[in-house]
Amino acid sequence: MNRPITLGLIVLLSLCASALQAAQVQYYPLPAGAGPHDVAPAADGRVWYTAQRQGALGRLDPQNGATEQVPLGPGSAPHGVIVDGQGAAWVTDSGLNAIVRVDGSSLAIEVFPLPASASRANLNTAVFDPQGRLWFTGQNGFYGRLAPATRQIEVWPAPLGRGPYGIAATPDGSIWYASLAGNHIARIDPASGVATVIQPPTERQGARRIGSDSHGRLWISEWNSGQVSRYDPAARQWQSWPLPGDNPRAYSVYVDERDQVWLTDFAANAIVLFDPLRERFQSFPSDRPDANVRQMLGRPGEAWGAESGTDRLVVIRY
Repeated sequence: MNRPITLGLIVLLSLCASALQAAQVQYYPLPAGAGPHDVAPAADGRVWYTAQRQGALGRLDPQNGATEQVPLGPGSAPHGVIVDGQGAAWVTDSGLNAIVRVDGSSLAIEVFPLPASASRANLNTAVFDPQGRLWFTGQNGFYGRLAPATRQIEVWPAPLGRGPYGIAATPDGSIWYASLAGNHIARIDPASGVATVIQPPTERQGARRIGSDSHGRLWISEWNSGQVSRYDPAARQWQSWPLPGDNPRAYSVYVDERDQVWLTDFAANAIVLFDPLRERFQSFPSDRPDANVRQMLGRPGEAWGAESGTDRLVVIRY
């Protein structure tokens, strides 16, 4: 059984000149060789993760550090994972070219293959809309929708081809994706499925992941430019901030319940917190080299990441 590593260290973040917020960092070892890619905290307190290099979906119990892994089948290479309201995990599996559902109680597996028209989609990430439909991206130039109630899958070719990667839903129900290879973001009409491209002001920025705040503004991690950018659809305005340090590489983005923005920087080997009101960054470097946190999600008071390079999950409790 893998047990958590408690640092016993309280990291003080200077969020403003007159106020300090305490944050505790904790690491949880996973089975050797798991290669965790994405992470999804569940309502029951446990945390799902994709063990990409082992073709499995894992689940961590932070109370005792115990892990369990569910093999997803021959050829599996799971990328993203999210959790629905019933506690089931939904996986975008690029190896199987399918969406995979894992029941939260029985751990039973249900596989939803993509149609032949998207036989090599290279599935990446997914998000639920307010109607409970699952939207997903395929980096080889696809995005799609799965209706869990009917088990129907629809797939559309992306308007500018290769690149769809991160995906997010805004409070009004709009769906947006970020195109890494295409260097843009796009809004998907949830009714028609038609995607409209929005070009960022920074050329060849490498928009990788995307998240929404409570006002419906989109936050984008830019892999090539090393920036975090914000796009306001209502005002049609962009604003960008370079991450601190030399040659940053912004991979993931997660907007928490306070509208604070969490990012990961491969160059700095760190998780970075951005306060939009004060326009300040705070860094949480990993205690091991080459952590490579590829994705973050969270729940109130907790920001979780998957250290793909160290076979660990990390949580920052604030």
